[in-house]
This record gives sequence, C-alpha cells and structure tokens, in this order.
Amino acid sequence: MKKIILTGGGTAGHVTPNIALIPELKKAGYEIKYIGSKGGMETELVRNAGLDYVGISSGKLRRYFSWKNFSDPFRVLKGYFQAKKIIKKYKPDIVFSKGGFVTVPVVFAANKYNVPVIIHESDMTPGLANKLAIKRATKVCHNFPETAKYLGAKAVHTGSPIRAELFKGNKITALDMCGFTANKPVIMVTGGSLGAEHVNQLVRAALPELLKDFQVAHLCGKGKVDETFNGTEGYVQFEYISEEMKDFFAMADIIISRAGANSICEISALKKPNILIPLPAESSRGDQILNAKSYAKQGFSEVLYEKTATKDDLIAAVHKVYDNRTVYINAMAQSGGNRGVEKIIALIKELSN
Repeated sequence: MKKIILTGGGTAGHVTPNIALIPELKKAGYEIKYIGSKGGMETELVRNAGLDYVGISSGKLRRYFSWKNFSDPFRVLKGYFQAKKIIKKYKPDIVFSKGGFVTVPVVFAANKYNVPVIIHESDMTPGLANKLAIKRATKVCHNFPETAKYLGAKAVHTGSPIRAELFKGNKITALDMCGFTANKPVIMVTGGSLGAEHVNQLVRAALPELLKDFQVAHLCGKGKVDETFNGTEGYVQFEYISEEMKDFFAMADIIISRAGANSICEISALKKPNILIPLPAESSRGDQILNAKSYAKQGFSEVLYEKTATKDDLIAAVHKVYDNRTVYINAMAQSGGNRGVEKIIALIKELSN
C-alpha cells in the first residue's frame, strides 16, 4: 500500500483542499497521515475527516518586527526534527503540501529523505512559506495561469481541489432554511468564517434597492449580525454556515465575496456568477487584489474595490452580473482549472510510483 503525508494549516484554506483529496486517495489505495501544527485550528477539521493527525512545533515567518521573531526560528527548527522523525518512521512515498507555516519543516524533512514533494499554491504569487518550500518541491500545482511564470519548470496548472460534496447541494433545503420563495433570485454574501465588516456595511446600505428584485442570504461572520435588520422580508443573516454551505451554493444565483483563493476557486468550479470585493493591500499582502483581477480578466467575475465602492456601485454590479449571468457561467465552464482533484491525484500517482 502506498503512503502519503498531507500537510497544511493555519487557515481553513490550507486544510479543506487537502480534505477534498481524501476520498480519491483512499479509492486509489493510499494510506494517509496528516501533519499539522500542534494545537492548530486544523486539528479538529482533519480528525473530523477521519485521518491520523500528528501535530508538530510551528513558528510563523514574518516580514515585520515582532519579539516572536527571536523565538519562532527555534520552533521551526524543532518542527523540522519532529517531521524528520515522523518521515523516517512512516516512510511515505510522497508528501502533498497545501501551504501555511507548518509545512516548511515538513517539506524540508521530506527533501532530506528524498521523498517527492508536491506543493499547491492557491494565490497568484507564492506566499512566504511556499516561497521557502518551493525550492525543495518536485512539482508545484497552481490555480492561476499567471502563476506559472513564478514557478518555472516545476509548474503544473491544476486548479484547486474542490470538495465533492459542494456539488451535491439541495437548493430547496437552503430556501427553507432562509424562509425564501423559489420565484425570486438569491444573492449570497460571504466574507469567510470571520466575515468582512466593510462588505457587510456595503450590502446593508444597498438592501432597500436589492430587495426589490432579489432575496439576500448574508453570511456576515461571528458577532457581526445586525439585529436591527431582523425580520426584514427577503433578508436573512447567519454568522457562519458549515454543513449547509453546499445547499447555500446551490441556492445562490449570484455570490458577493472576498477574493481569497480557496473561496473563489469553489465559486468558479460551481459556475456561480459573482462580484468580488478583495481585501485591500493594507490588510493583506495584496494577493486578493491580484486574484480578483485575474478572475475579472478571465471573464469570471466583476470586481469592486473596498476603498472606492459605493452602494450604488454594488447595486449596478449586481444587476449587470445577473442580467449577463450566462456569459460568466460560460466563461467559468470553459476554464481549465475545474478538475483540480482529478489532475492532482494523477500527479500524485505519477510521482509516487
């Protein structure tokens, strides 16, 4: 039986693509072990997926000053020796890394024992952790066509692995949960598990106009429900949706979202017309702006920018996207990045032979 180590952590975006691979890996006969950070948020997600989880020491690599910059290198070094010990004992045929700081010591340890490593880079440009790890990788999968120029001969354009259950949503279940009718289109607003305060404000400001033609399901983030809108006909708020997310995707005619790579890959794989409002550069390393621009260039999305967008801009964008929805759907349908699981599994099989 072939053995694989999956690694990734720090955010759900570094974990759920790994989990999307599990059914096909098991079908192909792989024994799976997962290495994440000790006590990291990924622990529960991975164990709920039924995997053998091992936590190692992990430190963050920062571009800015922090007193932790003096202690974290020792944590990374400790994680490296822990990963070496695991790999030496487990003897995997291959390692698949989704990113996050915990993956750096795992990739370096695999390289030490000549174990092939596949890295998946979600964003347009590699983050700091992946920049370090890519040098030790055998192949690097990526989502955006533009990313290939940063990766050289190691690049493989696969798109993102999408969980199979997201394609099996029940629209009626979500309509019932929201108390919506079936004869009026639905906008789903999502800012990720933490929500997005500016997006929330923009949507609520536009509500009187939007509700004339649409129903709005708003996933607004933990602690961000505005009770003054409770009971507004055609508008419902949730802090966060987990198990029912597939049903909400099935229900949505349009999605308004941030431009995190994992989220937008799910949106495009499901061929949902969308409006992206990326995090501004000051709040991130600018990757969401690059992601959104790429999707707009490929004809998948309309983009609004947080600093300049008004409620009137949002209302106009919603009508434009809905009126031309078949154009966006057709563009996403023709994309080469919608068979992520299939392409990555084929690469894993090839390199672990």
